[in-house]
Amino acid sequence: MLNILIDMPIVEERLEQLHNIPGVNVEIIPFRETSEPLPATASKNFDIIFCTFPPINLHDCPSIRLIQISSVGYNQLVQIGLAEQGVKACNGQGIFDVPIAEWNMGMIFQLARNMRGMYRNQEQKVWDRSALFQTEIRGSKLGIWGYGGIGRETTRLAKAMGMHVQVLVRDAIKPREQIYCVPGVGDPEGILPDLVFTEDQETEFLQDLDFLILAVPLTNHTEGMIGERQLRALPPTAYILNPSRGPIIQEAALLRALREQWIAGAALDTHYYYPMPPEHPLWEFPNVIMTPHISGSSQSTHFLERIWSIFIENVKRLANNEPLLNELSSRQLQGE
Repeated sequence: MLNILIDMPIVEERLEQLHNIPGVNVEIIPFRETSEPLPATASKNFDIIFCTFPPINLHDCPSIRLIQISSVGYNQLVQIGLAEQGVKACNGQGIFDVPIAEWNMGMIFQLARNMRGMYRNQEQKVWDRSALFQTEIRGSKLGIWGYGGIGRETTRLAKAMGMHVQVLVRDAIKPREQIYCVPGVGDPEGILPDLVFTEDQETEFLQDLDFLILAVPLTNHTEGMIGERQLRALPPTAYILNPSRGPIIQEAALLRALREQWIAGAALDTHYYYPMPPEHPLWEFPNVIMTPHISGSSQSTHFLERIWSIFIENVKRLANNEPLLNELSSRQLQGE
């Protein structure tokens, strides 16, 4: 018998599928959006928990074998002792590939054609047909730092638009296995990029880009990895897009790069503060687009459908002692 505790919004059709799996017992508690102790009435003798944030008294749950979280980022699981306790953990990798890749392409179009400038002209009733509003992206060079699901789906879309795509990865691009993927999406075999660079080729990767997209998780390795050296290596005509996590780019370096025009502009969906305070200087740059961490569309109907699909598949796999989807390694759980 697998005892399952659910701390997530319910999708009735998926819940019925879960109940139909032989040998499972399901308990549901009200969904919590922060790490809190388990309710006093909740069982602590469960094998699997499906949640966004693990309960802060997880150590009181001796039988737990698997945590399935709904987010792609997994900072909430780092260094809480899961690997040492032999607890498996899986994230929501793949559920946001489509909306974030679409955000990436939307921002590329907006930046290339200076849509913010055109919107300002419209509001001020200005008729301006300048060449800066008429740029094409076909033939331009897109660099993607990281090649997980978001990078792969962005590459597929960009290649369809006639862009040259090059990626920077730690080692080499490999086919994806045991990772959730929306059918027909991305580059499962890893064959679409025009060029592949490794970390020791950082300067060569950056030096002639038109757009740079950051598609890596926030870890000890990636926090602050984009600083003055990387921003100065970009051409002054390049734009940087960050749908990953704000602190991947050093805040002071980004502000200086924009003020001193080392780069042409930026599109930022993830930030240094939540919410961004109204006095923050990033609000004032006419060449910066800021969105309030919505590129992943976590309030769309697709989000719950996809994460429940991953969860149900992993329940079946755990019951059959099969490899899990999106399982995090011990290194990842240590924040490396």
